[in-house]
Amino acid sequence: MADFPIIDMDIHPRDSNICPLDPYIPKYAQEAIRQHLAGQPTTGYTNPSGSAERRDAVCLDPKQTVIDHLDPHRIAYAVIQPPGMRVSLTNQIDVGNALAIAWNDWLIDNWLSADDRYLGSISVNMRDPKEAVKEIRRCASHKQMVQLCICGESDDLYGHRRYHAIYEAAAEHGLAVTIHPGHEGALRSCTPVGRPSNYFEWHTLIPLTYQAHLVNLITEGVFEKFPTLKFILCEGGIAWLCHTMWRMEKNFKGLRFTVPWLKKLPSEYIFENIRVTTQPLEEPHRPEHLLQIFEMIHAEKTVCFATDFPHWDFDDPDRVFPRNIDPKLLRRIMYDNAAETFGLPTLEETPCNALTS
Repeated sequence: MADFPIIDMDIHPRDSNICPLDPYIPKYAQEAIRQHLAGQPTTGYTNPSGSAERRDAVCLDPKQTVIDHLDPHRIAYAVIQPPGMRVSLTNQIDVGNALAIAWNDWLIDNWLSADDRYLGSISVNMRDPKEAVKEIRRCASHKQMVQLCICGESDDLYGHRRYHAIYEAAAEHGLAVTIHPGHEGALRSCTPVGRPSNYFEWHTLIPLTYQAHLVNLITEGVFEKFPTLKFILCEGGIAWLCHTMWRMEKNFKGLRFTVPWLKKLPSEYIFENIRVTTQPLEEPHRPEHLLQIFEMIHAEKTVCFATDFPHWDFDDPDRVFPRNIDPKLLRRIMYDNAAETFGLPTLEETPCNALTS
């Protein structure tokens, strides 16, 4: 649909024989990992096909992924969401710190070095803020690192002040923070009232995680404390943002005395500091209803495009949006919003080699 280069906010490489992780694990942690101290809790929900990946696609080789994904879809930049997003769930905290280092070095050496169009995500252990800040400062100087990537499952909601030192370091280095799903329910039920029965239910309920983190981030004053910080809620859909925002606005009228540090309406923080990605984009029976949702959440500011390559619910950039979407809005979603979030070149300044015939 778009006749210009686009930014894909969500691709998923993983380690393999082509790009193994083991050589990057710090020596001090190798014996601990050999003794199985890298254990992490799991959700108990797996894709019934046995894999989250499409049957016709893999993302193991950075050069092949350029051929299979970046070039055919005219992708100017592709943001990598690495497996290291889950290191905060590692039971042994020092091992979690070591794995963060390993995933970051693995990403830099194998993927970011392969093509300038790959953009990186720093993995950090949220259970050890001091070491997380150290890791941010170690990796932030790499020109292709644009964000932190953390998993949706956490010990505390992400507005909790235990995490503020991490956000301070991210803001200091101009990095966004992306929350990515996939591990909801690893520490406790992924719903407030009990555990789902199957993957279908679990996957449908992922937006509950985003609602909880979003409300907490705003009401705890994270964006008053760090006004330049951007939080990206990746791979959780967008339609839920409407009623969450409206409910916050309604309650703010009568309860703002409980959050006296907030200087703006909740919606103002959302439009300024929160970004959501399209994949998996809701598909109403009437496509025009999606355009109405875009209007409600100010998509020209808040929505960024993502494919989730190579996963089963991949969104094809040529087919995902209604045909009658406004071309200016399409450009905002598919390029400008992400470029502005990460401080990337404008569409007009994008290297011509990102365009393909």
